[in-house]
Formats: sequence, structure tokens, C-alpha cells
Amino acid sequence: MTAPRPAPIRVLVVDDSAFVRRVLTDELGRHPDLEVVGTAVDPYAAREKIVRLRPDVVTLDVEMPRMDGLSFLAKLMRHLPTPVVVVSSLAARDSEVAVRALALGAVDVVAKPGSARSVQGVVDDLVRAVRTAAAARVGPVTASTPAGSIVTPGGDVPPPGAGEPAHRVLAVGASTGGTQAIERLLRALPADAPGTVIVQHMPATFTGAFARRLDGLAAMAVREAADGDAVAPGVALIAPGGQHLVVQRAGAGFVARVKDGPPVHHQRPAVDVLFQSVARHAGRHAVGVLLTGMGADGARGLLAMRQAGAHTIAQDEATCVVYGMPAEAVRLGAAAEVLPLGDVAPAALRALAHRPEGVTVPV
Repeated sequence: MTAPRPAPIRVLVVDDSAFVRRVLTDELGRHPDLEVVGTAVDPYAAREKIVRLRPDVVTLDVEMPRMDGLSFLAKLMRHLPTPVVVVSSLAARDSEVAVRALALGAVDVVAKPGSARSVQGVVDDLVRAVRTAAAARVGPVTASTPAGSIVTPGGDVPPPGAGEPAHRVLAVGASTGGTQAIERLLRALPADAPGTVIVQHMPATFTGAFARRLDGLAAMAVREAADGDAVAPGVALIAPGGQHLVVQRAGAGFVARVKDGPPVHHQRPAVDVLFQSVARHAGRHAVGVLLTGMGADGARGLLAMRQAGAHTIAQDEATCVVYGMPAEAVRLGAAAEVLPLGDVAPAALRALAHRPEGVTVPV
């Protein structure tokens, strides 16, 4: 007996352009697993239709009359959290807008067709984004806690004071939902936290703006990584979009290397590439953290870190937007701890405080 076909993903298209609404409706409707259940010309019409139709995913323009899309996104995620994919021409021209949308709770951002993007390329990206968003778990987005404060349970956190060895590495990987998770993690770390290296799956045009945003929110200095940057206490380095980030030993410390190379898990930067390098060069002097994301990137790298003596943490299912990458890490036995997002920073600091001094490269 043939199994029944799953119900299609129900999509509401919100855009002030009748042409765009028609194109998105037609193109999404070509896929049997997607169904456009309605369209809206502005956020006020969208609000009524979201309440009435309860779509699985909303596609949302930014530039609209009466209320801009980002203002509406903030209200929607506060009062009626719904998976949202932002579809906007501003995403290509202004990466700050895209990063702001992700920080407000959008699952993904897709740029409308322009001089560098074909309609078909945009449609393909949008279809993938809608499918990912439909699997996402979203919740209310509220104001973050002040930088450097930790307000979640998990025991006392040893202060990273004068006795904290300088040569420690905190390696973090994330994908879907990771922009919010990384922001929360970094805001919970003190200004003198161990050197931190981060891979977030993100286009090349977005990572600089993402780093600048985090630099204004976190107690640590945050910047997009450049080849040869020291992995130093008080600094968090974000992998540039389109390039891999690795960590190498350099004397008594570590440096970041930014390099080309084939995508891994269809990603560049890839979390596995970063984690494998940290396992090889830092070993038990590191802590690995794998956060929310679709797919399996980072799971085998986290396992390599654990096997090399590093402490490893995976975000738990309840607090993930998409429990894909952490779930694969748990399945492989790569995670020494599986924790709610709010407990990750205290656990990482405790583990880093007890890492041995000096640098021993595992064989």
C-alpha cells in the first residue's frame, strides 16, 4: 500500500509588488511539496492572513508601504512566531539589512533578482530556504541579556582571571538559526574570554556585517577573520563567507588561516574544516561547540575534537531552530554534553578554565 503523500508546506507571500507576488506564487507552485495559500500587499494585510491562514512559512519583502518588513518581522516574532524567509532586493545591496533580519528571527534571507542573479537562481535559493524554514523551530525573539552576563543555571563559572592560560581555543559552528544563537553565546562571554573562532554558514556579502553587529553587542572584540590573525584572548574571529577558516599552531599560541578549497557538506566555510584543524593543532586545549543548523556539517569534526581530548558541547533539540547538525553529533557520540543554548557559555568557560596549560599537539 502506498504511503500517503505528506501535506504540502503552506506559504504566504508578502510583497507590495503585484508582479513579484505573481512570480513567487507561480514558481513556488511548481513544486508539489509547496503550496501558496495566500498573498498580502503589506504587513497589515499579512497580519490578518497569518492569523486566519496559519501558514507554515512566510516570505517577506523589506520595502513596503505603511510598515517596513523588518518592523513587521520584529512584531511578528514577538507576538506570533512564524518561520520567515526575507526576500528583498536590499539583501544584495545592503548586508546590514540582511544581518538585521536574521537577528530579528528570519530563518533565511534571499536576494531578489538583480544584475548578478538570475530569476532561476533566486527561485532555487527560495525553494531551499522555504523547505528549511518549514522544518525550523522558531520562538519569541526578545531583547538579549547585557554583554558579559550569564543569567542561566549551570553552576558557578570560574572567573577567567590572571590564572587563565592564554593558549586556549573556543571553536563554534552553526548554520540555520545560528546568527541568533551565536549572538547569545558571545554576549554571555566576558571581555577576556579565550580566543574564539566561529563558522556560521553565510554568504560572503553578509559575514562582515555580521561581525560588525556582534562587535557592537559583545564584550569581546569581534571581527571577520583575516589570514594570519592571532587566536587571542578577548577576540572572536568570524570565518569569511566563501572561504574556509582553520586554526594552526604558531609557537606558543595559535593563528587563524583563511583559505580557498572545495566546499565540504556543500559549504564554504565549513564547520568540519574548522573543527578538524582545531582537533589537530589544539587538541585538549580547546572546547568545541556545535549549535543549531540543517544537515551534518560539524558533527564529524566535533567527534575528532573529542577524540583529541577537547571538551565538546552540542546544543539541545528544544532550543535549536533546526536540530540537524547537533543531532548528528549526538548520534556519533561526538558531544560530551548536550545543553540548552543558555547553558552553553557557562559550560564552555568551565571547561576552558580546566584545560591544561601549554600546547601539546596530539599525534
